[in-house]
Amino acid sequence: MPQRIIIAEDEPKIARLVESYLVSAGFEAIVALDGNEALQLFRERAADCAILDINMPGLDGLEVAREMRRRSDIPLIFLTARTEEMDRVVGLELGADDYVTKPFSPRELVARVRALLRRVRRANDSNIAAAPIRHGAAVIDPTKRSVHVAGLSKELTAVQFDILAFLAGEPGRVFTRLEILERSAGPACEGYERTIDAHIKNIRKAIGDESEVPKYIATVRGVGYKFIEQGDAS
Repeated sequence: MPQRIIIAEDEPKIARLVESYLVSAGFEAIVALDGNEALQLFRERAADCAILDINMPGLDGLEVAREMRRRSDIPLIFLTARTEEMDRVVGLELGADDYVTKPFSPRELVARVRALLRRVRRANDSNIAAAPIRHGAAVIDPTKRSVHVAGLSKELTAVQFDILAFLAGEPGRVFTRLEILERSAGPACEGYERTIDAHIKNIRKAIGDESEVPKYIATVRGVGYKFIEQGDAS
């Protein structure tokens, strides 16, 4: 059964171009020409990934991503003509996993879709027998891909969970943004290192961590981040 990709793009030529490349790569691709249609398809047909244009009539890509994130942790990729850093960060804060700016190479977009889906599959396979990680009130379960803090379930996207589990797997070790990016997105996916900051911000918000007085994730200025060792939290 081929993996299903939703393409939400209001320019028909671009939508059909992306569709043709995905189909040629062995995926099933379904096209929505506006945000409302994208959400309808998402609700009616299970998807493995979604590619969302930010600028669409009706609901824009940001609103579509927000609604999708309420229901699912499937990988989300923004396709946008905007190149400003703030637009990328806003999308990532809504739970997107990657972005591609126009004009773009359809082959690169397919490679990014493959990289994200491969990461999800690899994470699921590698976590089959992994033991839960316990730190204070937090329990990170790689097998179930779940996070609980003080007994309460916390919702994270697939990339956010992978980042948290990656850091927590080696408490005390400092990782650069590039190392975290490669672990969460894969080396085949050209990324933007500062997007890790947006993911870390979302993780902290989800698990109730404070950047100034962290209990779980500490910023190492000029380098990156680390998961705090037991007994070292402020």
